[in-house]
Amino acid sequence: MPPFTVEGASSPSTVEATEDEPEGFSSGPTDPFVLTEYAEHVAAAYRRERSVLKLKLSSHGRKVHNLGRPVPSIEGLVVGTGLSPLIACSIYTGDRGLLSSFVEWWHRETSSFHLPVGEVAITLDDIASLLHLPVVGDLHAFQPLHVDDVVQMLVELLMVSAEAARAKTGQCRGPYVHLQWVHDIYERRCQVRHWTAAARAYLLHLLGYTLFANKSATHVHVVFLEALHDLSQTGRYAWGVAAPVHMYDHLNDASISTSRQLGGYIMLLQ
Repeated sequence: MPPFTVEGASSPSTVEATEDEPEGFSSGPTDPFVLTEYAEHVAAAYRRERSVLKLKLSSHGRKVHNLGRPVPSIEGLVVGTGLSPLIACSIYTGDRGLLSSFVEWWHRETSSFHLPVGEVAITLDDIASLLHLPVVGDLHAFQPLHVDDVVQMLVELLMVSAEAARAKTGQCRGPYVHLQWVHDIYERRCQVRHWTAAARAYLLHLLGYTLFANKSATHVHVVFLEALHDLSQTGRYAWGVAAPVHMYDHLNDASISTSRQLGGYIMLLQ
């Protein structure tokens, strides 16, 4: 006699299989205890929609190349800061498919990439090998700036007028200035042989297009001038440590399903 079955009932094997199925997200982590924000992650959203992540990228390699090396009179000052390797570390375009895939694999809870072969992290040794920046040294704590502090810093360190400083920060609606304006300051300070101010402007421009690039693609935060106040001390900072920290912030932002753009130092990630 064939086994007795009831329409709509589950066989014992089906019940056992259902009970053995792990809880969690479809095609994602089976235990969300660690990856607590996976429901809002771009990987979860795009698996549901069966589409491909396409991020807008802002690569500044060509702009760094156009800036070129500093004039000979300030080259020693720039080299002394330890930031000169950034001049040659640039690419013209970013691989959107590659970088989008890495964003899908990134998880802010662990600050690492969860690849098919396992969990992978970016180490300071990677930074030192790729960028040749110091990873041992002092750490500079950048604090939020009031608009008056921003203006004073621009006046003191870049030798611009207070009126120009207020006008430029007002255009950016915050403690930012246009990178093109910083480039113009660099050229003007070179013309009048104000070499220290010219070196600060050159370095701020370089940092704004590399280590501390942001989504605007046109602005740089004035707070980074703090670390350029005394150029003889700037080389003591562990710039290689700041590089992944800033990049992690942008990866965290891009990994959210509502994000459509990746900022930060894209060349480093690629």
